[in-house]
Amino acid sequence: MENRRLIFVTNDDSYMSKGFRAAVNIAREFGDVVAIAPDRVQSGMSQAITINNPLFIREVERGEGYEIHALSGTPVDCAKIAFDHIFLGRKVDLVISGINHGSNAAVNVMYSGTMGAAIEGSFYGVPSIGLSLDDHAADADFEGAVEYGRQIVASVLEAADRLPRPLCLNVNVPRCPKSAIKGIRLCRQTRGFWREAFYARKDPQGRDYFWLTGAFQNAEPQAEDSDEWALAHYYVAVVPVQVDMTDYKMLDALNGVVK
Repeated sequence: MENRRLIFVTNDDSYMSKGFRAAVNIAREFGDVVAIAPDRVQSGMSQAITINNPLFIREVERGEGYEIHALSGTPVDCAKIAFDHIFLGRKVDLVISGINHGSNAAVNVMYSGTMGAAIEGSFYGVPSIGLSLDDHAADADFEGAVEYGRQIVASVLEAADRLPRPLCLNVNVPRCPKSAIKGIRLCRQTRGFWREAFYARKDPQGRDYFWLTGAFQNAEPQAEDSDEWALAHYYVAVVPVQVDMTDYKMLDALNGVVK
C-alpha cells in the first residue's frame, strides 16, 4: 500500500541471529520492512566500510510486507547499499539496528557495528534506533527488549515530524526478566573505558597467536543520569547520540597553547 511506512532493519550479529529476527518482527508491526544484515558476525566494526572488495547481496527470505537480505559486508555497508542503491527515490521512515546481543552502553557505542549502522542511517535524515540487550547469549531472552523496543519505536514514529535531525538513539535493555524492568530512562553516556589484555598462546606449528579480552572500567558507577547506572538498576537506557566529536571544552583550554 502506498501509505505504508517503510522501515529498514540491520544489525551486526548477522541475518541469522535471534536478535535480528526480533527486530524484524518489531518493524513489521509498523510498516513494510526491508532488512539487510551481514552474512556473518560483524561485531565491533563501528563505522567500517568495504572499499577494496566487491559486495555480494542475496535474498534469504520474503513474505507479505517484508524481505530479508544478506550482504557480504559490514553493518555500515548494509546501510549504504540500502540508501544509495535499493531505496533510491523512496522515503524511509525509520532505521532499526539490532537487536544486538550485548550492551552498547558507555564507550561501547564507539566500537559497535550495530550503532555504526544506526548512526549511518541518521546521516540520511532518517530517525534511527540502535537497540541492544545486555546479554551476549545466542539464545538470549528478548521478551523485554521486544516490548520496550516496540514502545520506543512507536514513540519515535509518532513524534518524528517534531524532532530535529539527525536523530539517533542508543537504546540498551537490561539483562533481566521483562517483569523486572522498571521502565525507560533518558540518559547520557557513561564515562569509562575498556582496559584490554591478550591471552598469548602457540598454535600446533609453534606460531604465536592472541585472544583479546578485557574489562570495562566505569569511572562513575554512582552517576544516576548515566546509561550504565540505568542498566544496573533494571531500566531501559535511552541515549541520544551525536556524531560531532569536537571537544568544545578543550577548544577553550587550547587557546594560547596551540600556536
